[in-house]
Amino acid sequence: MRYFTRAFLSSFVPMAAVLLGSFWVVHRLVESAARNSFRSSLRETQEFMARQHAQKEWSNARSLRVVAENPALKAALQLVRAEPANPDARATLEDQLRELNQTLGFDVLVAAAPDGRLLAGLLRASAEYMLLRDEVQRPPAQGLWLTGRGLYQITAVPVNLAGEHIANLSVGEPLDLSDFATAVVLEHHGRVVRSTLPEVSSAEIEQALRHCPPGEGCDVRLQNATYHCLPVNLPALGRDYRLYSLRNLDRATAPTVAFLRRTFVFAWGGAIVAGLLISTLSSRSIVRPIATIVRHLRQAEHTGRLAEFCPPRWSIRELDELAQCFRRASLAVREADEQLHGAYVQFVALIASALDARDHYTAGHSHRVSELSRLTAEAMGLRPQDVETIRVAALLHDIGKIGVPDTILQKPGKLTPEERAQIEMHPSIGRRILEQVKAFEPFLPVVELHHENWDGTGYPHGLKGEQIPLAARIVHVVDAYDAMTSDRPYRKGMSSQEALHILKRLAGSDFDPDVVAVFSGLDPGRIRDYAPQTVAATASLCNLLAHLGTAGPGAPAQQKEVSHDEPLVSLVGSDRSGARPGSCHRL
Repeated sequence: MRYFTRAFLSSFVPMAAVLLGSFWVVHRLVESAARNSFRSSLRETQEFMARQHAQKEWSNARSLRVVAENPALKAALQLVRAEPANPDARATLEDQLRELNQTLGFDVLVAAAPDGRLLAGLLRASAEYMLLRDEVQRPPAQGLWLTGRGLYQITAVPVNLAGEHIANLSVGEPLDLSDFATAVVLEHHGRVVRSTLPEVSSAEIEQALRHCPPGEGCDVRLQNATYHCLPVNLPALGRDYRLYSLRNLDRATAPTVAFLRRTFVFAWGGAIVAGLLISTLSSRSIVRPIATIVRHLRQAEHTGRLAEFCPPRWSIRELDELAQCFRRASLAVREADEQLHGAYVQFVALIASALDARDHYTAGHSHRVSELSRLTAEAMGLRPQDVETIRVAALLHDIGKIGVPDTILQKPGKLTPEERAQIEMHPSIGRRILEQVKAFEPFLPVVELHHENWDGTGYPHGLKGEQIPLAARIVHVVDAYDAMTSDRPYRKGMSSQEALHILKRLAGSDFDPDVVAVFSGLDPGRIRDYAPQTVAATASLCNLLAHLGTAGPGAPAQQKEVSHDEPLVSLVGSDRSGARPGSCHRL
């Protein structure tokens, strides 16, 4: 992490964290206060509704007590008690109940014996009343009555005759849960029987209500939202039913929370911007001198050279002293680097010269290949650092021949298969020599792979096409050109035009066609500046026939021969070269 970033974060992050933490705490406190206020308001609303229901139930009970004193009703009840199996007696009681209900207007009107046995009853069905006769249809004496036609609130009063309790008279009104201001849930023995909460299953509601203390309000999670659950205390519910009111706290407090969030975001954002500016200015004043030094070092890392450093004078004494010390150190490093680079270049040139000195025929070969490879790389538009790498690598490309005996390198005759195998080991030998020095690592691909052919017939790995590094392909072409135009113990060098003609003929098989095209397009004058002095002009036809694999009409094809310098070019003897027809000469 950059020092500026660390300095900035060390001053900005604690302040931002304190602001954020304080705003979060205040936000939570205000949100909690808003939720508590909402819970209190909801509880007051439920208590008011409970008082209204209690008052209505008391009014219904008072009306029932008046009706219970009706002499005709008591007479009908007494008749049914005396003759319970008499259908006329029951019909009389039902007529009496129907007549009374025309005045009262209840949805349910039931007369029952003291033991709960149904004597007669009416249930409103649309605009008419239906009679209740079966025991299954018997409503409870008090509380809620759930039928297929709806949910009813039942209120009952006793009917007495001469001090004797002869029956119970019950009336009922429908309990419409949708009339409640909030969503409600009706529970019977722990099972949800009615709910006005949309898109929430009964099983999920039952699971949530199990965590609520009986008779107390609590918060539950339903459908990823927080609901406040409050029991509705209605006397008419009875002992078996529980009615709960549920209100979405998230939705109810959303406007308040949104307002708080906007307020805190603006406040926190303003504080953060102010802190950001202050922290940036303070950090920059501390880090700027160090950043200048680091930028200079990074530039040196990219360029590979430590440029002269001229820092300004800083007001902070310690930082100014650091900058001056670095300036003096950079001067010392530059001087040492220049000396090291000069020694390195001289060492590479010395190695190439020592290698060429083994054979007067190959004297200057490495330097010529190096310069021509440099010209080719420049013509191909490569970066200057890549051009320099190719130039130095070409100087070292044949260093592996140190491990090849002179008797093989300077042999004028045809190489045996064993001798050819030793020649073909020199790229691998060269790699093993150079890879022990880390500074030579960029040159290893050229040293090892400059005899790989475009069609995969080269050595040591048989790479083909673009599997071969571009630098190795360039040196391969130039190496072959110089070998063909140089004198060797086993043949005379050919002219530049003849060598270029062979390169073009072998483009696409031995050589990269693009590299050959660029090399052939170089200024002939510049190529001649690096050409050997002796050129054998008589080898042109021999070279061409060797590439075609014939020595004339009807002559047998000859196998390719690897030269001492290993350009994979075969020369078949002809009458023009003075050799026997069919004889093979290495480049």
